[in-house]
Amino acid sequence: MNHDPNCIFCKIIGGQIPSRKVYEDADVYAFHDINPWAPVHFLIVPKLHIPSMAQLQPEHERLMGRIMLLAPRLALEQGCEAYPDGGFRVVCNTGKHGGQEVHHLHVHVMGGPRPWLKG
Repeated sequence: MNHDPNCIFCKIIGGQIPSRKVYEDADVYAFHDINPWAPVHFLIVPKLHIPSMAQLQPEHERLMGRIMLLAPRLALEQGCEAYPDGGFRVVCNTGKHGGQEVHHLHVHVMGGPRPWLKG
């Protein structure tokens, strides 16, 4: 798989930096955010190093679909209450103006009782 040896998320995926794993398969890795904004807050990242949503190509369609289908399942497993009274938020910051801090595509999944610290 394509990776960036200087990318913190590539290092987390590769086990060089510890994380609290939520889920892993051949294509994606999910782990708890180290600075959570909500009672439930984890990231889903592709194992393939894609800098941001702006670099997605048609060949990434299945990968992104996989991430979007995992989000609700993992949210419930991590403690979010079920829709419609419960729920969660999915956020994908893209670029400097979009608030992206780590340039490896990642989706935040946040949920739990509100109000949250941010968001």
